Amino acid sequence: MSPPRDPCHPLATLLGQVEPDDCPTRVNFHCHTHCSDGSLAPLDLARQALALGLEHLAVTDHHSLGAYERIADHFAEVRDQGRPAPTLWRGVEISSLLEGCLVHVLALGFGPDHGSLAPYLQGQAVVGAALRAEAVVAAIQAADGLAVLAHPARYRIHFRRLIAAAATLGFDGAEAWYDYDQLEHWQPTTPVCEAVAAELRARGLLLSCGTDTHGHSLQGR
Repeated sequence: MSPPRDPCHPLATLLGQVEPDDCPTRVNFHCHTHCSDGSLAPLDLARQALALGLEHLAVTDHHSLGAYERIADHFAEVRDQGRPAPTLWRGVEISSLLEGCLVHVLALGFGPDHGSLAPYLQGQAVVGAALRAEAVVAAIQAADGLAVLAHPARYRIHFRRLIAAAATLGFDGAEAWYDYDQLEHWQPTTPVCEAVAAELRARGLLLSCGTDTHGHSLQGR
């Protein structure tokens, strides 16, 4: 089994401290804007993040980084006015094949020099060898990011098998806390999330969380 590549990554330190009730009012590492399939404009999402008092945010549009600069600029303006704003981490959601199953991989906290991710930032899924999970993980980690398996209990293959395969390939973690019931106001689905979290902890993987917002409210999906 390959361990997470960079346990000293600043986001890895943060994910090591995430609790089930931290989302959606303290942290959110999975949400979308209309730069992919979300309903919110980037600035509308940014304003909601500010109103919620979020401390950390990653916008993870599918195969797009289009919202990042607009939100980063807005947060910078807010800070210039003497008001607090969330720490914004680069993020993108990438389609990938893991154990022959089409899954989603969150690339989180990668750096500005992210050329290795270029094939995955073209607005649509790649084809061929680049679609394989090992290629996606390699590209994310080459960009100094963390590879996180999104909502591991939503796929046709059992989450334990997927997490085991992800650990072998060197994934950094997975979403432990997720609203599989897709309630109006986000809350983790127990006992599914607790079982996922236990599996991740047993394998030394990081635990992430996010609303997976596609609608108009950052407090739900």
